[in-house]
Amino acid sequence: MSQSTLEHVNVTVSDPEKTANRLCLLFDWSIRWKGAAKFGGTTVHVGSDDSYLAVFSMGKPKPLDDETYATRGGLNHIGVVVDDLDAVEKRVIDAGYKPHSHADYEPGRRFYFHDDDGIEFEVVSYV
Repeated sequence: MSQSTLEHVNVTVSDPEKTANRLCLLFDWSIRWKGAAKFGGTTVHVGSDDSYLAVFSMGKPKPLDDETYATRGGLNHIGVVVDDLDAVEKRVIDAGYKPHSHADYEPGRRFYFHDDDGIEFEVVSYV
């Protein structure tokens, strides 16, 4: 059986540049590519050498209406592994976000926060 690796996830945001810059600040990521995308939109690929988030917008996105956990195909959260959970939590707080749902159980520690578009991020450390 061959091994598979997740390469990217594409998510709609209100402002791809702003979102990508924020993710660079929070997670020490870099912008890998940006440019025109389908439907006349714009996409920014932000992440590491191995994987990334494609943050996309075609202008003004529709508001989030439903609870994602009850919506088929809904995006519930994006998990990001970090080496220093405390340092990243400080950056999240300094950026104006409120960490919540802290948990410390095997195999790691974690917390969650919502960004400006209501996207929930799970930040976890296995160190």
